[in-house]
Amino acid sequence: MSDNYTLPPTRRAVLGGAGKTLSAAGIALMLGGRATSSFAATAQETAEETSQDVQILNAAIALEHEGIAAYQIAATSGLLQPAVVDIGVTFQGHHKGHRDALVKAVEKLGGAPVEAKTLDHYAAALNAAALTNQTDVLRLALRLERGAANAYLGLIPSLGADFHQIAGQMAGDEAYHAAILAQALGLPIPKNPLIFG
Repeated sequence: MSDNYTLPPTRRAVLGGAGKTLSAAGIALMLGGRATSSFAATAQETAEETSQDVQILNAAIALEHEGIAAYQIAATSGLLQPAVVDIGVTFQGHHKGHRDALVKAVEKLGGAPVEAKTLDHYAAALNAAALTNQTDVLRLALRLERGAANAYLGLIPSLGADFHQIAGQMAGDEAYHAAILAQALGLPIPKNPLIFG
C-alpha cells in the first residue's frame, strides 16, 4: 500500500457530488419539514428531485455498508492485535450509526434503503487478500476514513442549515477515526492547518 493518502474516488465522486445536487425539497423532507413556497416545484419536478435524493443517499448508505464490512473483515482477519480489534469494532459501530441516520433520511423521502452486499464482495472490492499485516490494515482504514471525512465536509455547504449539524458530526467522527489511525501508524502530526476539507 502506498503512503499517498488521496481520497478514494468512489467516496469523493459520490458524496462530494451529492451535496451539490440535493434539492431544497429533499432536504426539507429529510428533516421532517416541508419545503417553503419559494422552494416549491411542480409535482413532477419534486418527484424527480426526491428520486435523485434517494439515489444519492443510497449511494452514501452503500459506502457506509462498505465501511462496516471493512472493519468486520479487519476484525476477523487475524492480522490485528486484540486492542486494535476493539478500536475497529468501536469505529464500526459509529459507521452503523451513520448508516442508520442515512437510512432514516431515505425512508422519510419514501425510498427503499440500499441493502448491504456480501462480505466476500467487499473483501474483493477492497483487495483484502493483499493485506498481510496490521500496518496494511491500518493504512487502508486510514485512507477510507480520510476520504469519508472529506466527503461529509463537502456536503455541508450545499445542505440546508438544519442538516449541517449531522453532516458535521459524521465528518467529525471520520476525522477522529483518521487521527487515531494515524497515531497508531506512528505518522507525524501534519504541519499545515486545515487538514480536512
